[in-house]
Amino acid sequence: MSTYTPSPTRWRALAVLAAAQFLIIMDTSIIGVALPDMQQSLGFGGLLLVGGKLSDIFGARRIFTAGFWILTVASLAAGLANTPTLEIVARAAQGVGAALIAPSALPERA
Repeated sequence: MSTYTPSPTRWRALAVLAAAQFLIIMDTSIIGVALPDMQQSLGFGGLLLVGGKLSDIFGARRIFTAGFWILTVASLAAGLANTPTLEIVARAAQGVGAALIAPSALPERA
């Protein structure tokens, strides 16, 4: 009978996943009220399908990591923005990062 030995890095992985989900939920709640008006004015669609396809091509871990860093840097830039243009660009980058994280954090599909 074999004994299961959990990975010592499992808590670090859980912390990274939890932090990424926290950033996504926080950013979603911040701009959730304005999103319908923004979508109607700008005519943009979702990037989740692109994020999922990139995860399939390049690997979920690689895309998750890229999305996490994009979202983190963009969140910092949005928080420090001193012009409306920088704020809009940073918010758009947050959307790209979140669109990469969300599908790549899902379990593998068969």
